[in-house]
Amino acid sequence: MDFPFFLETLKTLSRGIPLTLLLASLSVAIGVFIAIAIASARLWGGNWLQRIAQFYVFVFRGTPLLVQLFLIYYGIGQFEAVRDSFLWPVLREPFWCAILSLALNTGAYGSEIVRGGLLSVPQGQVEAARACGMSPRRAFMRIVLPQAVRQALPAYGNELILLVKATSLASIITLMEITGIAAKLISETYRVIEVFTAAGGVYLAINFVLTRLVAALDYRLTAHLRPRDPSSTSRLTGAEK
Repeated sequence: MDFPFFLETLKTLSRGIPLTLLLASLSVAIGVFIAIAIASARLWGGNWLQRIAQFYVFVFRGTPLLVQLFLIYYGIGQFEAVRDSFLWPVLREPFWCAILSLALNTGAYGSEIVRGGLLSVPQGQVEAARACGMSPRRAFMRIVLPQAVRQALPAYGNELILLVKATSLASIITLMEITGIAAKLISETYRVIEVFTAAGGVYLAINFVLTRLVAALDYRLTAHLRPRDPSSTSRLTGAEK
């Protein structure tokens, strides 16, 4: 392996990091709202709303993300009504097509994570909150939501990592993120090993930082579940005496 070329490749690929992070962050932001909406529809919606939500999850979890990306990027423009609509200036751009496909896909997976987190909260706690005079909204915000977030965070952290890796598919529709720049370098230099090894290292570094951030947040949210230091307990007892 040519290490000077490898280091130069890392420097070149770093130019695609901002676009990769932008794709991931916008997709997550939109996907979270989709996930909450779909999970709410499946839990508390009417019969038809539940069926629509189930069909949405079935379609986007059951088909490859690459197929979804191609259908949105190449397929939407086939409809004249779309081309004549006010959305066409946005939907004709590969960046927004990538955002839309990633958000819809992660929203389907995230809805199952959110739904599982909400279902993990014991119903007895909700009934106790209502018995204490809390409104349904306050009981949800103070009792259900905090516990659901703690339960769903580890699984959603995995979904974030998968989404960061999925942004590499955006290179198929001409976006020059990390994988797009790597493919361009390979076409120019024919050095597959160095370029793709460097690209893998960049993705590994991004996901390492992401996993540490998720772990730090999980550690902060579950402080009450960790055993207390016996020495601190004894000092507190002595102070009370």
